[in-house]
Amino acid sequence: MKFLIAGLGNIGNEYAHTRHNIGFDVVDAFVQKHGGAFSSGRLAFVSQIKWKGKKIICICPTTYMNLSGKAVSYWMQVEKIKLENVLVVTDDLALPLAKLRLKTKGSDGGHNGLKSVQASLSTQNYSRLRFGIGSDFRTGEQVNFVLGTWKEEEMAALGLTIPRAVEGILQYCTLGAGFAMNYTNT
Repeated sequence: MKFLIAGLGNIGNEYAHTRHNIGFDVVDAFVQKHGGAFSSGRLAFVSQIKWKGKKIICICPTTYMNLSGKAVSYWMQVEKIKLENVLVVTDDLALPLAKLRLKTKGSDGGHNGLKSVQASLSTQNYSRLRFGIGSDFRTGEQVNFVLGTWKEEEMAALGLTIPRAVEGILQYCTLGAGFAMNYTNT
């Protein structure tokens, strides 16, 4: 059985470890925990993890956030992965800092990466793990906030929540979406 885990973010040092790149950071933590490494692939950095008979393809698209769907669609087709075995990991302004929310379908919520995935897959019915980045910014400062690095006082919350997100991904692949939702959404 195969799964595709796609962490959304932007490539380049100027975006590394920003709030908008938490999808990259979570998927990278998942790959590292399971002894994998990323290599350059078409439209994405790619890693393959094997766990209890499951093949987990992890990608971090190199298309930039607004075209993430191209990479997700491409790797689904190349690896012949069913829609119900796709999980997209992304940041979310609407959730409080370090709050996790896993859903098996839903709107893009105004997120350009999810809009791209939805457009490329022609459906909203794919799983997504949203990682709360909070909304502690003044009017007109949203872009700077999202593309900004984490504050020192936010790091402790990340240190607790990234491992929970990593475990949620593993549960998604091994026990199913229902178990993973119960774990991550509480």
